[in-house]
Amino acid sequence: MTACTRSKVLSLYTRVFRVARTWQAQSGVKADTETERKYIKQEARTLFRQNQQLTDPEVIKTRIAECEARLDIGLHYSNPYPRATYLPPLGLATLKGRNLGVQQRLRKQAKPIYLQSHDET
Repeated sequence: MTACTRSKVLSLYTRVFRVARTWQAQSGVKADTETERKYIKQEARTLFRQNQQLTDPEVIKTRIAECEARLDIGLHYSNPYPRATYLPPLGLATLKGRNLGVQQRLRKQAKPIYLQSHDET
């Protein structure tokens, strides 16, 4: 990891924790605010630790873009949780279907950048 990339990742990490510290739940309920703050901190720690060992510059750029996108979306919608993903038409196939591979490829292509670090559910 280059010095520039390292400083960008560290500034992004501190930005996430600053947002978590000042986060206010949209409902205005104190318990909701605390729950959402804990979620932001836990999610940031988990994902940053998960991606700590990355060495490929392209993958690192993708993860930085993912973090920035999630942060911007969370601030815009006042919701720290990931947004729902929508499957393309014909994205769901029965297990009996012959085109299951095509359906899986469609689902993978439809996955937004802000959820690239998350495993398939």
